[in-house]
Amino acid sequence: MRDAGTTPVIPGFFPDPSVCRVGEDYYLVNSSFEYAPGIPIHHSRDLRTWTQLGNVLVSGSQFPAGVSGASRGIYAPTIRHRDGMFFVVGTNVERGGEQFVVAAADPAGPWSEPIVFPGLGGIDPDLTWDEDGRCFLTYCALDETLRSAGGTLPVIAQVRVDLERGIRLEEPRVIWRGSGLAHPEGPHLYRRGEWWYLLTAEGGTERGHAVCVARSRAIDGPFEPAPSNPIFSRRSTGHPVQNTGHADLVERPDGEWAMVHLGVRPRGFTPGFHVVGRETFLARIAWVDDWPVVHTDDELPARPDTAFVDDFSAPVLHPRWVSPGAALAAFARPHPDGGLQLDRRDAVNGAPSALSVRVRDLGWRYEARVDTSAGVALRVRLDERHWYEVALDGAAVEVRARIGPLEASPGSARTVGDAVTLVVEATDATHDGPDDLRFGLVDADGERWIAALDGRYLSTEVAGGFTGRTLGLRALGSTPARIARVRYVPLGDE
Repeated sequence: MRDAGTTPVIPGFFPDPSVCRVGEDYYLVNSSFEYAPGIPIHHSRDLRTWTQLGNVLVSGSQFPAGVSGASRGIYAPTIRHRDGMFFVVGTNVERGGEQFVVAAADPAGPWSEPIVFPGLGGIDPDLTWDEDGRCFLTYCALDETLRSAGGTLPVIAQVRVDLERGIRLEEPRVIWRGSGLAHPEGPHLYRRGEWWYLLTAEGGTERGHAVCVARSRAIDGPFEPAPSNPIFSRRSTGHPVQNTGHADLVERPDGEWAMVHLGVRPRGFTPGFHVVGRETFLARIAWVDDWPVVHTDDELPARPDTAFVDDFSAPVLHPRWVSPGAALAAFARPHPDGGLQLDRRDAVNGAPSALSVRVRDLGWRYEARVDTSAGVALRVRLDERHWYEVALDGAAVEVRARIGPLEASPGSARTVGDAVTLVVEATDATHDGPDDLRFGLVDADGERWIAALDGRYLSTEVAGGFTGRTLGLRALGSTPARIARVRYVPLGDE
């Protein structure tokens, strides 16, 4: 068994979790930023074991692929269920921080076209309904008109909305300015007994991140802060999971409550480097004097099964696949000889049209069996200025690296035979970083390693941003590349 305090229930780049329950079933969504399709959605029956159902924003009209810059795009969605319908409300920061809502009868989709609420600049929207059925949108507001004299932004604002027409029914009002930490954001509202509870993230999503709570007898306040705020934080501790915050609560069928939240697992010498992104963790909630108290001592089942093999023989791509550039359908299609054919497509945001998957583990191995008739590369990406890749062009194999404005080629090799598998592994660090990334190939001469690179340069602490590493396959030239099979396996014991 594993400790919930140190083990993510959804490992990898799945931040800003929001959860709702319908009967015995739980549904959870995460931020997806520039990657399309957008907003992954998972299902669970026990809050501990999760399976990805699909993605919410799958069409270009819902979220245009290849337009958003790194760590922009879709921020912090909230999922809620009411009257037989699921609602997901989120922010597209590429469009001026607009708040939108989509709806579906089935959480696996299809989801409706987005309805946008104009004039609500900010991020992290939440939906809730009062006892009269009125719908309230609560969000992290960045509008200068809501700043108090001598005060700071952001603030937590609220407005009553009409979901069907996509209009606000009143002017936004400030309901909370935080408990004293920086950047109050990520609001969620809940009714429990006679109280309305406002859960927020504060301190920023770095090492000072925290969960705070306030309560009121009325949905629009005034709210009083919990005497123990922040109710959850790992700041200034040696705990292996840091940056904990941006939480959501859910009531279980037995009347007990649980909390999902994000966290990171930094490694290496100071300041500690996290590389797979902000992950989803689970905690237990106890209520003491009508205040939530967080416990992370629950036990979890065995490590989530993150390994997979894909020969692309299924009629549709698995929902794990995403792209930072053009939409998957624009460049990936079945190959006549089996596997997948990848075309090179340019995107507005400059990101490659890469068949990409989130890294799920601290140690891992990824293999791609490719056709040597066309150029193809396997890239480990954090953003467009921070990536490593191994590229095959004819019989030539080259490892390439970009770190900010610098590009280098630390190794090369020649292939033997027609059957080539490109390989990359994340292994224990040999320096002070979080890991080493080593690149190689398998051909008629067996397995060969070409170069090993320090993993710290593909970390959030170096590159910045809000995402995590992804593994992407891309065509290099005008001739389509063929991917016959990929395999991902975790390494080591986390």
